[in-house]
Amino acid sequence: MVLPTRDEQLTITPLLHRLSELFRDQPVEILIVDDSDTPDCPRAAEQAADGLRIPVRMLHREPDPRRGGLATAVLEGFRLARGEWVLVMDADLQHPPEAAAGLAAAALGHDYDLLVGTRYTGGGSVGDGLDGPVRVMASRGATRLCRLLFPKRLATVTDPLSGLFAVRRAAVDLGRLKPTGFKVLLEILVRHPELRVAEASYRFEPRAAGGSKAGLGTVIDYLRHLTRLRLSRLSGQIRQGGKLSSSWVRMLGFAAVGATGIVANNLALWLFVHSLGAPSLLGAALATQVSTSWNLLLLEAVVYRGQGQGRLRGRTARFFVLNNVLMLGRLPVLWLFMHLGVGLLTANTVTLALLFLLRFLMSDRVIYGVGGEGGRTPVRLLVDLAATTATDGSASSKRSRHLPYRYDIAGVVRIGSQIMLPELEFFRAQWTGEEELDMSVRVASIGRRGPRRRAKLTERAETTAGAAAGSRVLDYEEHLGRFGSNFRITLGERVDIEVGPLLARSPHVVYTNIVEALLRFVMVSRDRMLLQLGLRGDRRTRRDALRPHRHREDRNCAAAAARARRALPVRRHDRHRRPGQRLLLPQAADHQRAHAAGGAGRRPDPA
Repeated sequence: MVLPTRDEQLTITPLLHRLSELFRDQPVEILIVDDSDTPDCPRAAEQAADGLRIPVRMLHREPDPRRGGLATAVLEGFRLARGEWVLVMDADLQHPPEAAAGLAAAALGHDYDLLVGTRYTGGGSVGDGLDGPVRVMASRGATRLCRLLFPKRLATVTDPLSGLFAVRRAAVDLGRLKPTGFKVLLEILVRHPELRVAEASYRFEPRAAGGSKAGLGTVIDYLRHLTRLRLSRLSGQIRQGGKLSSSWVRMLGFAAVGATGIVANNLALWLFVHSLGAPSLLGAALATQVSTSWNLLLLEAVVYRGQGQGRLRGRTARFFVLNNVLMLGRLPVLWLFMHLGVGLLTANTVTLALLFLLRFLMSDRVIYGVGGEGGRTPVRLLVDLAATTATDGSASSKRSRHLPYRYDIAGVVRIGSQIMLPELEFFRAQWTGEEELDMSVRVASIGRRGPRRRAKLTERAETTAGAAAGSRVLDYEEHLGRFGSNFRITLGERVDIEVGPLLARSPHVVYTNIVEALLRFVMVSRDRMLLQLGLRGDRRTRRDALRPHRHREDRNCAAAAARARRALPVRRHDRHRRPGQRLLLPQAADHQRAHAAGGAGRRPDPA
């Protein structure tokens, strides 16, 4: 844990004691990087560290190495850190130690490279941590500004300026980082697009003592940092490119569209100047808007075909900004040509053609992002440390909870479902009681009603009444809200699956994408294995392949334990099934006879 400090003598002692209690059973060390002007903070930290259960190291930096502020202090901590993970937090208690402990547990329990503490989603909140509405507006404005400048690399991060984060030390190349000021996380996110990033929500607490160190100089440093990052990213985008052949094809298409755009620009310019009597430079500015709209329509429809990065609205805004910035540089040259006696339309054509290569590079690499590296996962990943109960609910009071379809897989796993799962029909076992089930599948309304900008996967603790201790909930919501394939998984003593109404209309997708993955996990936890068996040929060949003697060589296989009983692919049978007819595989006849043999209250051998 890296704690950058500067005159935090009033909060460092309670912070260290609370961290020691929370991390007493964990392989953790605390590294304090101190930039204080007085010895009070280091002295308080040394006194508090004497009775702690976890080791504490300290680095006190002299004035010269402090250049760059808190960001360079964090990098010093990275260089001295010995753990596999590095967790960074402030020492003024605005980052609750409990949130740091939850962040560390989430980092160690998931396959991420970077876990960001966020105040702006899930159960997170700025609370009273920001002093007044001005600070709140400034914080949100700074966050929106950096997300606007880096729409792709910060697409799944709601709080890129957070000071609470955990990162896998081996995943960060310190040679790439050149931070300044307070925002080292922003530097990591922009310069390491390959990191697997998730967020963890927390509540930002009020400052326990002292005052904010942010001022006008902090704002200036932040803007300088953003400018340097944006220029560095811009140069990298221009240098990047895909295959040479595809780049030439796009450039030829761009040139063809640009040629038609020059014609449209000249026609509009002639109309504004000669027909409407507008001044030449004003007419050129208005004609630029016409040709920009024309070019954008053709580029989207013919050259890039809607495959650029981000949404159409964002690409449109960036394309208009680019062309208007270039126009501001073009108008003085246009005026100079006209002053030298060149005709208006000729001068306009020449100045537009001179900017072709620059316009193509900026559009191709920056606006459309073709040929660059892939972005982060399109799904926003959130670990909700606040342990809040979902407000959308699953509308259980409006829907039946009965599970009409029951399945018993060789006595190892028992499943109840509100929708028929064709892949499991071979294992139908209607005598199975609900209290015996290991998994359940129900239909529910998951997620909010309206659409969202990005798909979201949330993990949170289950806090509803009657939930087992340690139960976790996974919520997946798609862009279209409840019109998408949303689902919820509750992992506790029993695995409970809830799928949206639209997803429930495709039982095959429910099984292959949700149930089967969890079924594999449950069977492995019970020393069994789920094997896929793909057979071809006529019915007799498949029936012979399923006979028990074919699997005597491996008695440990789940197939042998279940006497080779496994559902065959159902597409062929399902295609010829009459509407309303119950699906019954030919190989399941003996198993279905067991239903009748079971009788009332008696349970036959699942085999």
